Amino acid sequence: MGANKHSAFANRKRTDISYIVIAFIVGLIAAIMLYPFLYIASISVSNINEAHRVFILPKGFHVDAYRFIFQLRNVQTGYINTVLYTSVGLLINMFMTIMCSYALSRKWLPGRAFFNVLILITMLFGGGLIPWYLLINNVLKFSNTIWAIVLPGAIGTWNMILLRTYFMNSIPVELDESCKMDGAGEFTTLFKIYIPLSMPILVTIGLFYFVGHWNSWFSASIFLDDATKWPIQLVLRNSIATGGASVIASSGINMPPTPADQLPRASHTTLANALTLCVVLPIILIYPFCQKYFVKGIMVGSLKG
Repeated sequence: MGANKHSAFANRKRTDISYIVIAFIVGLIAAIMLYPFLYIASISVSNINEAHRVFILPKGFHVDAYRFIFQLRNVQTGYINTVLYTSVGLLINMFMTIMCSYALSRKWLPGRAFFNVLILITMLFGGGLIPWYLLINNVLKFSNTIWAIVLPGAIGTWNMILLRTYFMNSIPVELDESCKMDGAGEFTTLFKIYIPLSMPILVTIGLFYFVGHWNSWFSASIFLDDATKWPIQLVLRNSIATGGASVIASSGINMPPTPADQLPRASHTTLANALTLCVVLPIILIYPFCQKYFVKGIMVGSLKG
């Protein structure tokens, strides 16, 4: 009896030690991932003379950088453009992906295998940057318009495959047959049955598309010559490349050298870091609300079938 108690105590002790080790490792990984955000936030609110000494906590506390950047015209138009491009692009992405996925999930579709292979090829091979530029700029004439940003990536092939697999394997065939018996057409079946039952995977795919549009800057740098149409990510990219100087220069505001006791409390460095935090903050805030759908949607959509 005593030996059993000793064995149970030893097993419990080993289990407790395992939990402590796992908790330590998870906490360490979380701290490593959190540190860059804390570092950026600390620099953005630090005194400009002490910003270079920041390790974790800010040196001094000033929010002048945030007040300054939101007064800049290019930052305001950048945010408006990003919201516009993300909203329109997300609507196009979801509509095209849902329609394509539903059609390819129908076993009676003529040429279904051919279309599946044809679409899969686009994920494996690309035409290259120069043909892509010539197509958008010279053939479609989309240069300097919103369509150059939102239409080239109207469907993400991987997202379409996830949703098609979900439609084929996660929704009972009996529901489809019941709809047909009741006289429902394909659009009724899609919008009344398939879409309501596919919210986890739809939210997951929507999150992928949202983050992709929100973080996009390369297409804008190629096709948008008008700076008033730039998304906030392109404004941020130029700001980081110039150490924050481009934000001030494009706003038409000069910050000439001043005596030490009259230095402004916002410098190029603090402005660049404040703008960086403001750009990534919306994505950080959205993830917690989508987490429960994200985990379920990505697991079911990728593992079944």
